Amino acid sequence: MKRSVYVFSNGTLKRKQNTLYIENETGKKYLPIEQVGELHIFGEVTLNTKLLGFLSQREVLVHVYSHYGYYMGTYYPREHYNSGYMTLKQAEHYLNPQKRIDLARRFVEGAIANLRQVLRYYINRGKPLNSIERVLQGHQERLCKLESIEQLMQTEGQAREAYYQAFDLILDNPDFVFKARTRRPPQNRLNALISFGNSLLYTAVLSEIYKTHLDPRIGFLHATNFRRFTLNLDVAEVFKPIYVDRLIISLIQKRQIQTKHFDTRLGGIYLKEEGQKKFLNAWEERLQTTIYHRGLRRNASYRRLIRLELYKLEKHLLGEQEYKPFRARW
Repeated sequence: MKRSVYVFSNGTLKRKQNTLYIENETGKKYLPIEQVGELHIFGEVTLNTKLLGFLSQREVLVHVYSHYGYYMGTYYPREHYNSGYMTLKQAEHYLNPQKRIDLARRFVEGAIANLRQVLRYYINRGKPLNSIERVLQGHQERLCKLESIEQLMQTEGQAREAYYQAFDLILDNPDFVFKARTRRPPQNRLNALISFGNSLLYTAVLSEIYKTHLDPRIGFLHATNFRRFTLNLDVAEVFKPIYVDRLIISLIQKRQIQTKHFDTRLGGIYLKEEGQKKFLNAWEERLQTTIYHRGLRRNASYRRLIRLELYKLEKHLLGEQEYKPFRARW
């Protein structure tokens, strides 16, 4: 069974027949290619084009992060499911203002619906979050009146700003206080965790897009541009509350992540390597966790849910069935 492989060691990544290995002053660590679904590189790793060619043949994506856990980019092999027709349909929906804003609105609606579901989960456990949940309800109800991508982005930002106020009420932990959303660099421990978790979700969605006919460069909520993938950012908005936020809260409440796992550098706060590894272990466990899927009438893993979301998007683009974003039900 293929799996995600996280590389923290420094060294040179090489190939020996059908095996990858990292070589450095301590020796060699082998990675049978049959077991590698995608590589996440956090260390200082050297590789060559010959190796990239081998990874392309084996359809292995390589996600690269900085020492501080920032997502830097992805080596995305030639699309083996590439579909010119699907790319044309994505472009058609992007270039048509009505079709684009309809899809963008659906992503935002799904995101806010799942933000509210997280709040209701903790309301049912005695947390005083009703007033925040009502604010999000108001944002959700006015989505149908918004007529531009900018308005949708602004409304989603306002909903998240209100939602993040709930973290302090849920956690009630002076070591993990939210205050405000900050990025590059994050200014507190919660922001460091959110940024790290979001990066992992972006790459998880990108890896699943690779296994479909969709083109990751054409997004709808996030503007398509020359610099990066955008479709994965759109889809990730739907899953952030239930994949990243719930995991962060759980890690802190169970004291699996503590203050000792953070470091202050260059004007920001970052997860140390030990903290990153703890987060990654929990992340992989979460992606492999299964829940009952009402549509399939059987269990599906959290990772599988991402692929199913992409299939729904494909059907929407082809005019077969309207896209309805996934909603968590607990």
